[in-house]
Amino acid sequence: MKSIDERIKIAVAVVRHDGRFLIGPRGEGVPLAGLWEFPGGKVMPNETPERAAERECREETGLIVYVTGVYAVELHDYDHGRLELHFFACDLRGPKVRPNKPFRWVRRDELDRYQFPQANACLIHRLTEG
Repeated sequence: MKSIDERIKIAVAVVRHDGRFLIGPRGEGVPLAGLWEFPGGKVMPNETPERAAERECREETGLIVYVTGVYAVELHDYDHGRLELHFFACDLRGPKVRPNKPFRWVRRDELDRYQFPQANACLIHRLTEG
């Protein structure tokens, strides 16, 4: 059982391909529904955040990626939990570039048109500035 102070580890795959980033809307009935996100999810026991980012991206989008670097680790408290978000730079591995719906590719200069969860603010600023 998690203590009240324990953070939930979340791994996020920030996938860039041909100058575009992979994003999708959060589904109905989940925390932060309707906001946009990069593919990702909870880190499972005995799993590294890097492997979790790769797994979550494959499960959600059908795309195979590999981690190439770390953007940031952000701590954020939401009403639904205390999160430790690991944002990883990822590249595609394999020929498939069309993600499963509802995920889509958007240009860097389009990212600020989408509303992301608060914990993504610094990352979005970093991506859109350079």
